[in-house]
Amino acid sequence: MEQKSVHKRFLDGLLAGDRLACSAIINSLVKDKTRINDIYESVIKTALYELGELWERGEISVASEHMASAIVESILNELYSKIISKSRINNTVVASSVENEVHQIGIKMVADIFEIHGWNVHFLGANTPVNELIKFIEIVNPKIVALSISIYFHIHSLESMIERIKTHFPDILIIIGGQGLLHSQEDITSKYPNTLYYPDLYKLEDFISRLENNG
Repeated sequence: MEQKSVHKRFLDGLLAGDRLACSAIINSLVKDKTRINDIYESVIKTALYELGELWERGEISVASEHMASAIVESILNELYSKIISKSRINNTVVASSVENEVHQIGIKMVADIFEIHGWNVHFLGANTPVNELIKFIEIVNPKIVALSISIYFHIHSLESMIERIKTHFPDILIIIGGQGLLHSQEDITSKYPNTLYYPDLYKLEDFISRLENNG
């Protein structure tokens, strides 16, 4: 896969609002048996990060950014039935964005990687109220809770959510990630036990594989 040219074409499609072109690019990669991690990391994630930089520089509008996000979410939904494992193992994960975080594409990708490995995944999406998250964890009793933030200003919401989870479920494993943690992940992981940070889907998948190998 020529990653630079593919992600550039995908970005151009997002900027043009061309859902059909973007979908065709991704479906072509799937047909060519490109690994889902490569599609997510090198094409979709890279294009979205560049799109975010364009928005920060004022070169595109909020409407364009929202349109691009909607296209990507529709493509992820298209892929779902093609990539998930039909078999299931006896492991459960709850995947959610933190409270006040409206972005959910990153945590959806995380949820998909767990599903590929046969986990039972409860994807809660964006802006999950912490009280509702606590209630849900109590109901489904997951092995892991995965949390994501895209904006650094939500770091306090993340810490508050971790503290609440640890109060009710002190031994539960929490995984954190997202662009908002690029410069502060060590502060979080050193502060809260059983809390791990993974910067990309490759390292997340390595972790999942180690868990499976260790039983």
